[in-house]
Amino acid sequence: AQGCCSLTLLEHTQAVWSVAFHDTGDFVVSGSMDHTAKMWDLNTGRCRQTLRGHMDSINSVTFMPYTNIVATCSGDKTVSLWDVRSGLCQQTLYGHLNSVNHVSFDKRGDMLLSTDADGGFKIWDIRTVSERCGINVGPFPANKASFDLSGNYVTIPSDDSSLKIYGITEGKVLSELKG
Repeated sequence: AQGCCSLTLLEHTQAVWSVAFHDTGDFVVSGSMDHTAKMWDLNTGRCRQTLRGHMDSINSVTFMPYTNIVATCSGDKTVSLWDVRSGLCQQTLYGHLNSVNHVSFDKRGDMLLSTDADGGFKIWDIRTVSERCGINVGPFPANKASFDLSGNYVTIPSDDSSLKIYGITEGKVLSELKG
Protein backbone atom coordinates (compact mmCIF):
# COMPACT_ATOMS: atom_id res chain seq x y z
CA ALA A 1 0.00 0.00 0.00
CA GLN A 2 1.22 3.46 -0.88
CA GLY A 3 1.33 6.17 1.75
CA CYS A 4 -0.11 9.57 1.07
CA CYS A 5 0.11 12.94 2.72
CA SER A 6 -2.94 13.47 4.90
CA LEU A 7 -2.14 16.96 6.16
CA THR A 8 0.13 19.84 5.17
CA LEU A 9 0.71 22.60 7.71
CA LEU A 10 1.51 25.93 6.05
CA GLU A 11 2.16 29.03 8.13
CA HIS A 12 5.92 29.28 8.58
CA THR A 13 7.54 31.82 6.24
CA GLN A 14 10.94 30.08 6.07
CA ALA A 15 12.38 26.57 6.31
CA VAL A 16 11.21 24.32 9.15
CA TRP A 17 14.14 22.78 11.06
CA SER A 18 12.45 20.69 13.73
CA VAL A 19 9.16 19.08 14.69
CA ALA A 20 8.00 17.10 17.74
CA PHE A 21 4.81 15.27 18.71
CA HIS A 22 2.99 15.85 21.99
CA ASP A 23 2.49 12.69 24.06
CA THR A 24 -1.24 12.61 23.21
CA GLY A 25 -0.50 12.51 19.48
CA ASP A 26 -3.01 15.30 18.86
CA PHE A 27 -0.48 18.12 18.58
CA VAL A 28 2.90 18.83 17.03
CA VAL A 29 5.23 21.76 17.54
CA SER A 30 7.49 23.01 14.75
CA GLY A 31 10.53 25.29 14.81
CA SER A 32 11.60 27.42 11.87
CA MET A 33 14.22 29.74 10.43
CA ASP A 34 11.50 32.43 10.63
CA HIS A 35 12.36 32.70 14.39
CA THR A 36 9.03 31.17 15.49
CA ALA A 37 7.73 27.89 16.84
CA LYS A 38 4.16 26.88 16.13
CA MET A 39 1.88 24.42 17.87
CA TRP A 40 -0.45 22.63 15.49
CA ASP A 41 -3.71 20.83 16.22
CA LEU A 42 -3.58 17.70 14.05
CA ASN A 43 -7.34 17.13 14.33
CA THR A 44 -8.17 20.48 12.71
CA GLY A 45 -4.93 21.21 10.82
CA ARG A 46 -4.81 24.67 12.40
CA CYS A 47 -2.06 26.54 14.18
CA ARG A 48 -3.12 26.86 17.83
CA GLN A 49 -0.23 29.02 19.02
CA THR A 50 2.74 30.90 17.61
CA LEU A 51 5.69 31.25 19.97
CA ARG A 52 7.68 34.43 19.34
CA GLY A 53 10.75 35.70 21.14
CA HIS A 54 13.89 34.17 19.64
CA MET A 55 16.12 36.53 17.65
CA ASP A 56 17.43 33.85 15.25
CA SER A 57 16.34 30.53 13.75
CA ILE A 58 14.74 27.93 16.01
CA ASN A 59 16.90 24.86 15.51
CA SER A 60 15.15 22.30 17.71
CA VAL A 61 11.85 21.87 19.57
CA THR A 62 10.62 19.28 22.05
CA PHE A 63 7.76 18.78 24.49
CA MET A 64 8.48 18.18 28.16
CA PRO A 65 7.01 14.69 28.79
CA TYR A 66 3.31 14.70 29.72
CA THR A 67 3.03 18.50 29.96
CA ASN A 68 2.15 21.56 27.91
CA ILE A 69 5.70 22.90 28.14
CA VAL A 70 7.82 23.19 24.99
CA ALA A 71 11.57 23.75 24.92
CA THR A 72 13.09 25.57 21.95
CA CYS A 73 16.69 26.39 21.13
CA SER A 74 18.00 28.93 18.72
CA GLY A 75 20.83 30.45 16.77
CA ASP A 76 20.55 33.34 19.25
CA LYS A 77 22.45 31.13 21.80
CA THR A 78 19.44 30.62 24.09
CA VAL A 79 17.09 27.88 25.21
CA SER A 80 13.52 28.86 26.06
CA LEU A 81 10.67 27.11 27.89
CA TRP A 82 7.14 27.95 26.75
CA ASP A 83 3.65 27.26 28.03
CA VAL A 84 1.86 26.43 24.79
CA ARG A 85 -1.57 27.04 26.34
CA SER A 86 -0.80 30.74 26.84
CA GLY A 87 1.97 31.10 24.24
CA LEU A 88 4.15 32.82 26.82
CA CYS A 89 7.83 32.21 27.44
CA GLN A 90 8.19 30.90 31.00
CA GLN A 91 11.98 30.94 31.16
CA THR A 92 15.02 31.64 28.98
CA LEU A 93 18.27 29.82 29.71
CA TYR A 94 21.54 31.58 28.91
CA GLY A 95 25.07 30.19 28.85
CA HIS A 96 25.88 28.88 25.38
CA LEU A 97 28.51 30.84 23.47
CA ASN A 98 27.33 29.82 20.00
CA SER A 99 24.22 28.67 18.18
CA VAL A 100 22.25 26.06 20.14
CA ASN A 101 21.59 23.07 17.87
CA HIS A 102 19.40 20.69 19.85
CA VAL A 103 17.30 20.27 23.00
CA SER A 104 16.09 17.07 24.63
CA PHE A 105 14.35 16.22 27.93
CA ASP A 106 15.04 13.17 30.06
CA LYS A 107 12.07 10.81 30.51
CA ARG A 108 11.02 12.36 33.84
CA GLY A 109 11.14 15.88 32.41
CA ASP A 110 13.30 17.30 35.18
CA MET A 111 16.50 17.63 33.14
CA LEU A 112 16.98 19.33 29.78
CA LEU A 113 19.98 18.77 27.54
CA SER A 114 21.18 21.36 25.00
CA THR A 115 24.03 21.16 22.48
CA ASP A 116 25.82 23.89 20.54
CA ALA A 117 27.89 24.63 17.46
CA ASP A 118 31.12 24.85 19.50
CA GLY A 119 30.85 21.21 20.57
CA GLY A 120 29.48 22.04 23.99
CA PHE A 121 26.52 20.64 25.83
CA LYS A 122 24.72 21.66 28.98
CA ILE A 123 22.39 19.80 31.29
CA TRP A 124 19.82 22.07 32.91
CA ASP A 125 17.90 21.25 36.08
CA ILE A 126 14.34 22.28 35.23
CA ARG A 127 13.16 22.24 38.86
CA THR A 128 15.72 24.85 39.96
CA VAL A 129 16.05 26.48 36.51
CA SER A 130 19.82 26.27 36.68
CA GLU A 131 22.73 24.77 34.79
CA ARG A 132 23.58 21.40 36.34
CA CYS A 133 26.72 20.88 34.27
CA GLY A 134 28.34 21.95 31.05
CA ILE A 135 31.16 20.37 29.12
CA ASN A 136 32.86 20.97 25.81
CA VAL A 137 33.35 17.83 23.73
CA GLY A 138 34.39 19.88 20.65
CA PRO A 139 36.01 21.30 18.65
CA PHE A 140 33.35 20.05 16.24
CA PRO A 141 29.65 20.93 16.62
CA ALA A 142 27.53 18.77 18.90
CA ASN A 143 24.59 18.20 16.59
CA LYS A 144 22.18 16.36 18.82
CA ALA A 145 22.09 14.52 22.12
CA SER A 146 19.85 12.23 24.08
CA PHE A 147 19.50 10.76 27.54
CA ASP A 148 19.38 7.01 28.05
CA LEU A 149 16.22 5.65 29.73
CA SER A 150 17.78 5.80 33.21
CA GLY A 151 18.76 9.46 32.78
CA ASN A 152 22.32 8.63 33.88
CA TYR A 153 24.04 8.78 30.49
CA VAL A 154 24.02 11.16 27.55
CA THR A 155 25.06 10.38 23.97
CA ILE A 156 26.48 13.20 21.86
CA PRO A 157 27.06 12.77 18.11
CA SER A 158 29.49 15.17 16.47
CA ASP A 159 30.65 16.43 13.08
CA ASP A 160 33.96 14.57 13.56
CA SER A 161 32.14 11.22 12.96
CA SER A 162 32.27 10.34 16.66
CA LEU A 163 29.72 9.46 19.29
CA LYS A 164 30.61 10.35 22.88
CA ILE A 165 28.97 8.81 25.93
CA TYR A 166 28.91 11.10 28.95
CA GLY A 167 28.23 9.81 32.47
CA ILE A 168 26.24 12.32 34.48
CA THR A 169 27.21 10.83 37.85
CA GLU A 170 30.85 10.50 36.81
CA GLY A 171 30.88 14.00 35.30
CA LYS A 172 32.99 13.02 32.31
CA VAL A 173 33.06 11.40 28.89
CA LEU A 174 33.18 7.65 29.52
CA SER A 175 33.58 6.43 25.98
CA GLU A 176 34.13 7.71 22.46
CA LEU A 177 33.04 5.70 19.45
CA LYS A 178 34.60 6.64 16.09
CA GLY A 179 32.94 5.79 12.80
